[in-house]
Amino acid sequence: MTGKIIINQGREKAILRQHPWIFSGAIQRTEGNPSPGDIVSVFAQDGRFLARGYWNPKSQIQVRILTWQEEEIDETWWRRMIQRAIDARPVYNELQRHNGYNEGYRVINAENDFIPGLIVDRYNQTLVLQALTLHINQHKEFIAHTLANLFEQMGIPVDSVYERSDVDVRGKEGLKAATGVLWGEEPPLYTQMGSEKLTYLVDIRKGHKTGTYLDQKQNHAILEQLFAEVYGDQADTRVLNLFSYVGRFGLGGGKHIVNVDSSADALQLAKRSYELSEFLAEAVEFVEADVFNYLRELIARGEQYDVVILDPPKFAQNKQQVDKAAHGYKDINL
Repeated sequence: MTGKIIINQGREKAILRQHPWIFSGAIQRTEGNPSPGDIVSVFAQDGRFLARGYWNPKSQIQVRILTWQEEEIDETWWRRMIQRAIDARPVYNELQRHNGYNEGYRVINAENDFIPGLIVDRYNQTLVLQALTLHINQHKEFIAHTLANLFEQMGIPVDSVYERSDVDVRGKEGLKAATGVLWGEEPPLYTQMGSEKLTYLVDIRKGHKTGTYLDQKQNHAILEQLFAEVYGDQADTRVLNLFSYVGRFGLGGGKHIVNVDSSADALQLAKRSYELSEFLAEAVEFVEADVFNYLRELIARGEQYDVVILDPPKFAQNKQQVDKAAHGYKDINL
């Protein structure tokens, strides 16, 4: 018997619209003495069943909804939902099955796949898992085994499921950072992605996010197309790639590329990626510098570039930093 959550009158409207979160202020009372992380059933004041999800009294988001149906949340449910997420990426699955895809992609995208708190990305034969909430953290080993088994059944090999639950949002759930192998073997120190002619390296253990910024894949492709259509084989195209991280945007094209970042480790990985690629650039520079100061130096020298790429980190961690962040964005764009 699951615990019960009774919602304040009028607060069921968002749940009926299938909003996946229930905040603490929407809850009138708890029945059944559930433990943190337990599955709970959610009811309206008049006794109507609304949803079922997992509960964490330490979080401002006290219930994250898994289903709006009166169904059991058991191992069978989890296998079905994970398989559903995998099946929602048929093109990637087919390419992986025939070893024809060496770009990373997202396998499970939390609420977007109706599995709140769970992120899974794939880099070649390695799956990288982020457990962002208490319930997912409690069941991450089972989830890792299920992922590996389901892929294997589809003829898609998995060598490792590696945890990268080292994000600040876990603190809001009362969780500490956690990393390491959940299933299989240790992943390689660097994972080689891309094609034979355009290769880049991903640091699964220490790289940003789960290793790199998969959400920028489309922008990388757009930039490569832009270079092909606008510049072609022009010998004098100059590219300035600011906040370059591991230099992936700089691989889009250009004959003279300057990658600028404050991280020496990121620039070293970028340099190795460029060395592995059959890249046509005549000159590539890797500059360790504060971007704001470096831009002022370029302006003072009167330097100009055909393409300037700006992909800055998050300047505002909270609403108190918005004004400061606005000045930062203005500074790098003027």
